Amino acid sequence: MNSNRQKNRLGLILTSPYLIFTTTFFIIPLGWSLWLGFTNWNLISPDFSFVGLSNFLQALKSKNIFASFVSTYKFLIVLVPLSFVMSLMIAVIVNKLPRFKGIYLVLFFLPYLSSGVVSSLIVKGILSYDSPINHFFRDRLGLEINWLGNPVTVIFVISFMIAWKMSGYYALILVSGLNSIDPAVYEAAEIDGASKMKQFFSLTMPLMYPALYTVLTLAVGLSFGIFIEAYQLTGGGPDLATNTWQLEIYNQAFVNLNSGYASAIAIIASVVTFATIGVVKFLMQKWGEKNGWS
Repeated sequence: MNSNRQKNRLGLILTSPYLIFTTTFFIIPLGWSLWLGFTNWNLISPDFSFVGLSNFLQALKSKNIFASFVSTYKFLIVLVPLSFVMSLMIAVIVNKLPRFKGIYLVLFFLPYLSSGVVSSLIVKGILSYDSPINHFFRDRLGLEINWLGNPVTVIFVISFMIAWKMSGYYALILVSGLNSIDPAVYEAAEIDGASKMKQFFSLTMPLMYPALYTVLTLAVGLSFGIFIEAYQLTGGGPDLATNTWQLEIYNQAFVNLNSGYASAIAIIASVVTFATIGVVKFLMQKWGEKNGWS
């Protein structure tokens, strides 16, 4: 009994930093946010009142919230496949290199460490009206493209920018999945006459299931957390085309000083995010079970 108590006490001591961090920066803010969602606090005044479900009802009727819902799924549809394809290409290419794989992976990983603000400002300069790219399109091709002012092109610009930033990080995960595959599997497939393309889709992809599951889940979650790029490049425009959940929460809380309403939006956004990730995880698990993963 004394030995078990000592082990439990030691375990509690070792995990206490994580428990303190989680309680301070997650559990307490989450509880506070849930409470604020039912109030009309303006973030400054010490006085606030309980308003019940009015914040949630207002959010469900808001044009901005509907735009956030739509724009987030637009980003999801473009960003997730783009990030997946780019990271998978990097992982496959690097994994086939005879040497210096680690150096190349580090080089591809560097964009992940770059500041989103700096990257956004660079992209904004590259796509400005007087940039060399736009001069080329106007003078040589006769095309005048408003990259950040068109509701369609701006989704692809921001998605490509984020995919470029994240693909190196996701490639690290995919490379670990590739390295976990036994080479004997490919030798057996070659003996049976399977082509390289057949091996990739029938062997490599299913055997990489844990890595693919992780990357897709992270990419879907990333689609619901877009803020810096949309804030710096468009401010939510044009016509609310890039007004993401995070941007709308920021505007309501810190621009309009309506933190109660912003908390209600955050709660709705959390429900939508977890529901979407749940659907993606369910589909991935079904695909994994079909390929022998339980």
